[in-house]
Amino acid sequence: MSDYLVRGMTMDGFVKAVAIRSTEIVRRGAEIHKTTPNATAAFGRALTAASMMGNMQKVENGSMTMQIKGGGPIGTIVCVSDPVGNVRGYVYEPNVPLAEKFPSKLDVGATVGTDGTLTVIRDLQMKEPYVGSVPLVSGEIGDDVTAYFAQSEQTPTACALGVLVDRDCSVKVAGGYLLQLLPGAPDDVIDKLEAGIRRAGAVTKMLEAGLTPEDILGQVCGDLGVVFMETTPVEYKCYCSRERVTSALISLGKEELEEIAQEGKAFPVGCQFCDTTYSFTPEDIRELLKNL
Repeated sequence: MSDYLVRGMTMDGFVKAVAIRSTEIVRRGAEIHKTTPNATAAFGRALTAASMMGNMQKVENGSMTMQIKGGGPIGTIVCVSDPVGNVRGYVYEPNVPLAEKFPSKLDVGATVGTDGTLTVIRDLQMKEPYVGSVPLVSGEIGDDVTAYFAQSEQTPTACALGVLVDRDCSVKVAGGYLLQLLPGAPDDVIDKLEAGIRRAGAVTKMLEAGLTPEDILGQVCGDLGVVFMETTPVEYKCYCSRERVTSALISLGKEELEEIAQEGKAFPVGCQFCDTTYSFTPEDIRELLKNL
């Protein structure tokens, strides 16, 4: 089954809602970066959140970058989403040792750490990007995204994320939801939403039981009801190309390019977001030098 996200609103118009199935996205990210289970869970949650947040922007040619740096063994997590919700990313340390809260429950908070920040950079195709940064709350990522919206964008938000890593270290299911209160929401709407979140339980359990993103929003919103407005296929998608890598090589400058050419060997350049490698021969490098 392909990944997709749905956007909707409660029938009273007071709550915006997004939910996603991101299983294939997380599988692809884990495959590219060869992450161990704890890193897969943390990276997968970040990719899932970034996809939903990128899709919420709706700015043509814009992008959303989320950087999580908590001082834990995984180091920094970086995820970039386009305005559709297609996402890519990388982690500084994919080989993270196993850490469990209890048997069969990975400790994502310990993997990410809490001594740091969650930073969001929104490229809205304006003169300067919008940058917001908040201290990490728990390192569990869902809590931290919730805190980001409350503190940096003053939007009451509930974010739940889940990645279930199977016994063979593969990704069994992944997904999440994000709810945002609109101005003027009465207390009874908030009470019903909180009750729905408690009743629905963990995202991974819902996904493992076969619930779709639509089902998940139906469970969480409960009596409030949901009107679905948009369904969008999403995937792990990198926009690297030989032309972009060539531009990066040119930025190294004449002196460094001359050193590379003099070595007389092929010069491979790997994309940090995907598993594509671009190879440049000494002749290619000399041609770049001619064009400088």
